[in-house]
Amino acid sequence: MLVRSVIAMLMVTVLPPQLFAQSNRIDLVRPDAPAMTAFGDYAIGVRTLHFTDPDRPDIVNTVSGAATVRYDRTLTVELWYPATLSAGQEPGGQYVTSTRNTAISATLTGRAVRNAEPVAGQQRFPLVIISHGYPGNRYLLSHLGENLASKGYIVASIDHLESTYTDQQEIASTLYHRAPDQRFVLDQVARLGEDPGSFLYQTVAADRTAVVGYSMGGYGLINNLGAAYSPAIVDLPIAPPNRLLAVQSALNPDFRDHLDARIRAGVAIAPWGMNNGVWRPVDLRGIRLPTLYVSGSVDTTAGYANGTREIFELAANSDRYLLTFVNAGHSAGAPIPVPVELLTSGDGTGVGHYTDPVWDTLRMNNIMDHFIAAFLDLNLKGLEDRRRFLELPENSEDGWTGFEQGAAIGLKLEHLAPAERLP
Repeated sequence: MLVRSVIAMLMVTVLPPQLFAQSNRIDLVRPDAPAMTAFGDYAIGVRTLHFTDPDRPDIVNTVSGAATVRYDRTLTVELWYPATLSAGQEPGGQYVTSTRNTAISATLTGRAVRNAEPVAGQQRFPLVIISHGYPGNRYLLSHLGENLASKGYIVASIDHLESTYTDQQEIASTLYHRAPDQRFVLDQVARLGEDPGSFLYQTVAADRTAVVGYSMGGYGLINNLGAAYSPAIVDLPIAPPNRLLAVQSALNPDFRDHLDARIRAGVAIAPWGMNNGVWRPVDLRGIRLPTLYVSGSVDTTAGYANGTREIFELAANSDRYLLTFVNAGHSAGAPIPVPVELLTSGDGTGVGHYTDPVWDTLRMNNIMDHFIAAFLDLNLKGLEDRRRFLELPENSEDGWTGFEQGAAIGLKLEHLAPAERLP
């Protein structure tokens, strides 16, 4: 405890005063940020929605060997969307959220306007689903949510029940629910897009959906992209009871029937599982969809050589990219900058959840937002000119399109085309 307190006080001492005037802004763009980081032309609206999936297996309250308990599973979703501001409305709003230190809340500031009217009468906007880590919450990647909405995307960021900072349960719940949660939220947002009474009526192109998954969110995403879980994990001590995970594994001959054809691409940020035997090479060959992988090269949580990179290499039937933050750890790219409330608390608990020993978090956010925007524009909107931001020399020292000279140092981007379909 003393060590954590000293670390927190030292961080407060050395951080510049301007940081504390930023009010935890999630919309900052550094002067050296790459081209696609810049916010788009749309104003941003935001609403908080609640979706209930009835009769889902209740992993927490099911005892192995006994009948599986069922429950109504309610998910809270933050939805960002292109908006039309009325006369007198100014961009901007705040979000009050829990943090990794559950004793401390934070107030985030962004550009979205609460309950603003969606843009109507134009083309439908592709859907992006954001799935946080374990634990996390729907605001952990809020920098990306607002940024994409300004560029013509509808973005649904999930609070995964029993996997957030405030309601975290044993990991068995997350192992079972993560992939179904992503598909369920897709269904619900798509339904609103077809409901004449909904604010989203005729605005959602749900048939062009991407999922962005961080850590355990990536674990669920890899499954939804087509990689069944290895049969070996179904009976692990941490697995859900009653072999419930079998339906999402290679033990299920109908596994591919559970996949949603509306998911057209994925962004897997430090996806958890490969270094724990969650997939075999044959399982990863089931991925057929374009994927952007993001990782730090010294990630000790999800692994790099035996984790994200291995998934990237073995997903041989898909078109895929791997963006590496050299010498970064598990927090590469995804989390918002550490909330000021944590830094000023005098207690270092939770600070490391948002920070990296080597990289500046805002710089990583900006870089990741740039590449995700280019990747999604290419794969969901068909904007072929975005390839120039993705087909780059492997080493950034050779100069990358979209970056100022020297601004991409420390990055590595690799691309592998799909092989002839492997069995």
